[in-house]
Amino acid sequence: MRALALDIGEVRVGIAASDASGAVASPVRVLPAQEVLSCSRTFRRILEDYEPDVLVCGRPLTMAGEDGPQADRVMGQARRIATSCDLPLEFADERLSSQEAKRILREEGYSERDMRGRVDMVAASLFLQAWLDARKA
Repeated sequence: MRALALDIGEVRVGIAASDASGAVASPVRVLPAQEVLSCSRTFRRILEDYEPDVLVCGRPLTMAGEDGPQADRVMGQARRIATSCDLPLEFADERLSSQEAKRILREEGYSERDMRGRVDMVAASLFLQAWLDARKA
């Protein structure tokens, strides 16, 4: 089962995908949020290339495990995207995924400026991998 993950932000959406067996998540791309929300040609091409069976979107939770201030907006957008793509939707805890993505990119030598476009897709791959691992357990 192949999954496509979206880290939905106000400006950008990080995209990650699993391999066909659903074992390993990898960063794919970052697109402007409006392109994903409008299901632009670029986003449709990603859907065609990866042929996902499920859409996994990050759910912004507080450290206490409750929906954060962005949760309603993100979850509503995720539902609209899933409906327009005709894909089942799952949510994954995205707590600390951006901080961990920044740490990884810093270790790889990226500056704050250079990592700006990469953080979202790395964060999406991190919460997708956690989601995949939880399904196997």
